[in-house]
Amino acid sequence: MKAVVTCALTGVLTNPEQHPVPVTVEQMAASAREAFDAGASVMHVHFRRQEPGLGHLPTWEPEVAAAVCDAIRARCPGVIINMSTGVIGDDISGPVGCLEAVRPEIAACNAGTLNYLKVRRSGKWAWPPMVFDNPVPKVQRFLDAMLAVDAKPEFECFDTGILRSVPMFVAAGMLEDPRPPEVNLVMGVASGMPADPALLDVVSGYVPEGSPWQVTAIGRADVWPLHRRAAELGGHLRTGVEDTFYLPDGERCRGNGDLVEALVSTARDAGRTIASPAEARAILGLRDA
Repeated sequence: MKAVVTCALTGVLTNPEQHPVPVTVEQMAASAREAFDAGASVMHVHFRRQEPGLGHLPTWEPEVAAAVCDAIRARCPGVIINMSTGVIGDDISGPVGCLEAVRPEIAACNAGTLNYLKVRRSGKWAWPPMVFDNPVPKVQRFLDAMLAVDAKPEFECFDTGILRSVPMFVAAGMLEDPRPPEVNLVMGVASGMPADPALLDVVSGYVPEGSPWQVTAIGRADVWPLHRRAAELGGHLRTGVEDTFYLPDGERCRGNGDLVEALVSTARDAGRTIASPAEARAILGLRDA
């Protein structure tokens, strides 16, 4: 089976003065083109403040979202847009406004609540402990907003309990979509599933039957065996500077193009071929470009 490759173009809060993350509309489009040329058919997008000195902060301004995605589509013919919607709290008006402005083919739908934690070597919290809250009523409102713009939900699963909730959403009638739900196994968040290839052998067995699935591998060079195992098991693949800055040899990447090139090489070494944008649309059951 052909592998669909996603590039996670930029993170939420990563400082562009310290790391090679694109921020401006032109930077996002140029980085997407590098990833597209390397084999990525899907661009997972977050949006950043555009004012000078504020590019380390996220934004939910629909005008910014539309400008970024229009520029990516212009530079990458046939590309698939996968839009982030993650937000803390009950107010989802920002992501919904961006969904309406962008009308992405795929929208990330966080499928459950997680204590989002990380401890530094010093024993201090990397950030104040926080709850990434995604209760069922909030998930339902996101699913309704995605349905309204014909965006296919991609359920983000940070642990096995969240993954096991996805077929329950379907059984309860929350998802008005006849297509098998799309699943993203997020591995490597410190308080979620570890980036462990042996764990993937087990967890992938809980993906709903017929569902396309991929792995988001977060970490350093140690995530590359996980990418390899995902390819061997028939999963789709994702990388980008949102997830890692490190290539398989441990060297830092220059940007998204380097990471996608390495991921494509990993997939081919595992016997997979890479889907074109048109093939990716068919595999994932998406609307035509």
